[in-house]
Amino acid sequence: MQYYGVDAVVRIICHMMFIYVSFWAMQSIRIDQFFKVHRTSQVRLLIVFFSIVIGYTVSSFFLEFLALCRNLFVVFFP
Repeated sequence: MQYYGVDAVVRIICHMMFIYVSFWAMQSIRIDQFFKVHRTSQVRLLIVFFSIVIGYTVSSFFLEFLALCRNLFVVFFP
């Protein structure tokens, strides 16, 4: 039962880390040039939403890859 708590903490930390990295990377894109003038708060919110989507997707891929590697390890080395 303790395993599920640790797994949940690892998943939360992984999701938050990848969302932060995605947000940090999106800061280098000059996306505000494609929007109307004086819409900075809306553009920032859009960047936050895109960061959440990209970060969650990458984190899910990373966690799934780790789970598959763990399953392979259990099968070949019982």
